[in-house]
Amino acid sequence: MEETKQQINQKQAEKIRFQTEDGAYEELFVLEETKLNGVNYLLVTDSEEEEAECYIFKEISEEGNENAVYEPVEDETELDSLLTIFEQLLDDVEFI
Repeated sequence: MEETKQQINQKQAEKIRFQTEDGAYEELFVLEETKLNGVNYLLVTDSEEEEAECYIFKEISEEGNENAVYEPVEDETELDSLLTIFEQLLDDVEFI
């Protein structure tokens, strides 16, 4: 059975748990994911509310590591490119 775009957008975002560098845990909602030049990226938010903060994480896992390892994207050029891609994937979202 095929789902319409509207039905997909109405689903709740997947919640994942990140461990910070200081060992604390934080739960974030995955809004979208993409792969660019062989690297996985996640667009996450701290809340499902409309005015939430969004972050883009880049996978930096080493081969053989059973857990995925991500770090925030900090390079401005890389970040701008990814924002454009995520805006196209999520046509009802605008980044400010």
